[in-house]
Amino acid sequence: MNRHKQPPAPLVLASGSPRRLALLDQIGIIPDRLLPAGIEETPERKELPRSMARRLARTKAEVAARAAGRDPALEGAYVLAADTVVAVGRRILPKPEVTDEAAACLRLLSGRAHRVYTAICLLTPKGATRQKLVESRVRFKRLSRSEIEIYLASGEWQGKAGGYAIQGRAGAFVVKLIGSYSNVVGLPLFETMNLLAGEHFDVYERWTEPAA
Repeated sequence: MNRHKQPPAPLVLASGSPRRLALLDQIGIIPDRLLPAGIEETPERKELPRSMARRLARTKAEVAARAAGRDPALEGAYVLAADTVVAVGRRILPKPEVTDEAAACLRLLSGRAHRVYTAICLLTPKGATRQKLVESRVRFKRLSRSEIEIYLASGEWQGKAGGYAIQGRAGAFVVKLIGSYSNVVGLPLFETMNLLAGEHFDVYERWTEPAA
């Protein structure tokens, strides 16, 4: 009797972030579809950083799940979403799109510690919702005016939580990191793998393929 292996369930990533896509690719996971959720990312009144990250990750997942539900090819899909928040104390830093906003972030982070929270939300084919929040602590060197100006000129900060990208030039500003590096980039890999594996997604399907 021929036994055919059941095709794996599709994986939808509720993001268009090249960083999150690259991180998943690093551990051998390639989403079947990218469905970025264009939602409002402004903090609610008196909202704390942890709560904001959880809320936005879940909202992104739900928006992407509704979009996936309209595509028969994505029937029975897992939907993975994440949101990263940078905070100094209770103050939530923006994801700046203009230079002045990014400069304000860098001046605030200069010479001090801050926290990076990434919330992951996974919606399963069986309708379950699984969430995980990961926290890392980062300390920046004291930045000179010229260092800030040169970094701003790079444009690397655009759309990044806190106005910097640790995987880029801003890595040179980091004096100390406690916790997950991939969390600061935008997707904590250990926790993401555990979340997917715990819901029976085959996280090792492509590990036997030759590395690129």
